[in-house]
Amino acid sequence: MFRRLSRWAIAVPVALALAGLSGCGSREPAASTSSASASAGGGAKEVTVFAAASLTGTFTELGKSFEAAHPGTTVKFNFGSSATLAQQIVQGAPADVFAAASPATMKTVTDASLANSPTTFIRNKLQIAVPADNPAKVDELKDLADPKVKVALCAEQVPCGAAAVKALNAAGLEVRPVTLEQDVKATLTKVELGEVDAALVYKTDVIASAGKVRGIAFPEADQAINDYPIATVAEAPAGDLARQFVDLVLSQQGKDVLTKAGFEAP
Repeated sequence: MFRRLSRWAIAVPVALALAGLSGCGSREPAASTSSASASAGGGAKEVTVFAAASLTGTFTELGKSFEAAHPGTTVKFNFGSSATLAQQIVQGAPADVFAAASPATMKTVTDASLANSPTTFIRNKLQIAVPADNPAKVDELKDLADPKVKVALCAEQVPCGAAAVKALNAAGLEVRPVTLEQDVKATLTKVELGEVDAALVYKTDVIASAGKVRGIAFPEADQAINDYPIATVAEAPAGDLARQFVDLVLSQQGKDVLTKAGFEAP
C-alpha cells in the first residue's frame, strides 16, 4: 500500500523538511544564541529545547517545573516535526536539547556529530482519531481504506507518517489520504475541525484533545511503536542547563508526567 503512498512526497515536498525555524508546526520561536549565556550580574538564562510536536503538552509542563526549580531561567521551546527540527539543528539553529519522535530523526543529528549520547525516554503508539460523533462510523483500521472516508495522515517523512506506513502495511491496507500534514498536531486538527472523518495520530494526542476527538485502538499499532530519544546538542549554548533539563525528563518526575499523558515506558 505505502509503496504507492511514496507519492506523498508530491503532496508534501521534501522542501518542507528543510523549512526554516518558522516552518513545520513550530509553536514558539527558538531562543537566540546570545540569550543563552548569563549576564555578568547573574541575570536570566535561557535553555532552548527542540522537541517533537507530540511532546508539546508534557514538555511545556516540565518546562514550568524546570523554571520553578531554577529561578531566573527561561525554557524556550521549538515544537514541530522531528524531521524538520533535525534539519534545523544540522543547519546551525541554536538549540540546547533535542527530543525526537523517532531514532531515525535523531540519527540525522548524531550523524552530523551534533548530539551527545541520545537516550530513549518514552514510546508512543498510534490510534485512529475520529470526531466525537464519528459521522463516518469508523470502527477499525480497515475502514480507512473506504474511498468514502476522508482520511488525514502525517507526511511519510515525519515520524507519525512513518509509523502510519508500518501500521497500514502490516494490515495490508491501501489508504488514499485527502491531506498530508507536516506534524501530528496539524493532522489531529483536521479531525477536530471536522475537515476529515479520521486520522492516524498518536494515542497521546487523542488524550490531549480533551474529548474533542475519540480514539480507536487497533492491533497493528503494536507493530509501529515509536521510540523517543533525547540528547543534549553538542556545543549547546546553555550546556549545563541542557544537561539538567534532560535529567528532569529522565527523572521519576518526568516519567510521571509523560506516562500520565499516555506515553509508555521504553
